[in-house]
Amino acid sequence: MDLKLLKTDKDQNTTKYLFELNDGNRIETVCIKRRTGITVCVSTQVGCAVGCAFCASGLHGLIRNLTASEIVAQVLSVKERINRIVFMGIGEPLHNYLSLIESIHILRDRNGLNFPTDGITVSTVGVLNRLKRLREEHLKIQLVLSLHATNQSVRNRLIPGMKRNNIEETVKAFLSYGKRHNRKVTVAYLLFPGINDRISDKKQLAKWFRDENVRINLLPFNKTIGTFRCATAEQLQTFKKDLEALGLEVTIRKTEGRNIQAACGQLVIKHKNKFNSEANMKEKYNQKKCLGD
Repeated sequence: MDLKLLKTDKDQNTTKYLFELNDGNRIETVCIKRRTGITVCVSTQVGCAVGCAFCASGLHGLIRNLTASEIVAQVLSVKERINRIVFMGIGEPLHNYLSLIESIHILRDRNGLNFPTDGITVSTVGVLNRLKRLREEHLKIQLVLSLHATNQSVRNRLIPGMKRNNIEETVKAFLSYGKRHNRKVTVAYLLFPGINDRISDKKQLAKWFRDENVRINLLPFNKTIGTFRCATAEQLQTFKKDLEALGLEVTIRKTEGRNIQAACGQLVIKHKNKFNSEANMKEKYNQKKCLGD
């Protein structure tokens, strides 16, 4: 196996696994029990280059991509009978495009796990060229766009690693994926009071997604890094009702795993030892290679 299980943390509905890779790097994988079954949230990279202002996964930058076998091994190593796989762990899946696609093919293979395509979801901040490339794959997986803003300046603040990706073009490519594969696609929208909950934000979301096959999934902020205020349950409900009045389908994601630092934005790479000089020399090269063009 490419993974060694070091530790598990559990709360009522969530189990977090700490795995060590063959090179000593460590990643985290999460299993969540819901009424509809068990979801496994897998990582695709050691660290992350996107540097979201609200996410701990990018605190140490990007170390390297995971191989397809390391991704699949996370699914094989958890001690649960899962019915859904989500690429929402550490790393930006589309920055590790080839391993992502290879791992999905392995998971779906009739001679392998034979996992149903409907049960596989990729969550991305919207790496534009890779998003367009994903549209042409014959996979029909579920797609989630982590949007979190309705204009370029706010998105640049929240997701600095996507500054070169125009928000309008990103939304257009995202919608095109849904139409190409006849899928309902999901927009993840982390609500920050005073930042992305204005009247103009509501109107822009309606302009983009009304009459489209789209679900807006509102998320509360899981306190990790940054100085953002957490939206209250009342603020989330008010924003939801306002969007619904504008003709949008909206849900609020129930947060699981906060008590064990396993909720969205809380996963972080773990270092066994400081990297040796050779690994340090390779780090910048690996980051460029992982990011692609």
